[in-house]
Amino acid sequence: MNLKETQNSVLIVDDEESIHEFLAYNLVKADFTVYSARNGVEGLKLAKEKLPSIILLDIMMPEMDGIMTCIEMRKEPKLSSTLILFLTARSEDYSQIAGFEAGGDDYLKKPVSPRVLIAKLKSMLSRKNTASMIIKQEANVLLRGKLLINREKYVVIVNNKEVNLPRKEFELLAMLASKPDKVFTRDEIFNKIWGDNNSSGERTIDVHIRKLREKLGEDFIRTQKGVGYKFMDS
Repeated sequence: MNLKETQNSVLIVDDEESIHEFLAYNLVKADFTVYSARNGVEGLKLAKEKLPSIILLDIMMPEMDGIMTCIEMRKEPKLSSTLILFLTARSEDYSQIAGFEAGGDDYLKKPVSPRVLIAKLKSMLSRKNTASMIIKQEANVLLRGKLLINREKYVVIVNNKEVNLPRKEFELLAMLASKPDKVFTRDEIFNKIWGDNNSSGERTIDVHIRKLREKLGEDFIRTQKGVGYKFMDS
């Protein structure tokens, strides 16, 4: 978890000047500190310097698009758990799924409503803070066979090798591993990790499970057909 990140700060990464002015105006009115970058390369550099609490990331940009920018951000340990919200004019499912696969937390379609954006950001921050409090109240380290989860430092070690996970993948893994062999329903997972008012759709659960299996192996998470998923304590 980023303890040094600037609270209630937002980094806008978008190549459209009008978008920057519109979003920055409304975010400042809502008491957010705002940073701006015009492309992915500049956004990545600024994110590492400022450590914003949330990054608004456009998908279609010159030099480095939003998907690749998100992937590069998630490679940075100090940005691995930073909230990333994609802004996209696209309506196709593939762009939304690509965003989740890259490590994004949520998305909003353009044109963006200021009221919806502010409500979304506050909701994301609230869930993040609540999750952090729960993690602090529980045991900090889970040891499950060959898997070690440090929930205070957001570190996962498999077979003595550290694996870097974005925040949502980490929270999903920690939730499943907290009660081995318990089947968590899809609704239960979705509501606890993404919240009742999330617009992402249930397909994002499948994306995150698939990414976890790719990084950790197939042995830890099992599918209960028609119900949900469970963690196997091998």
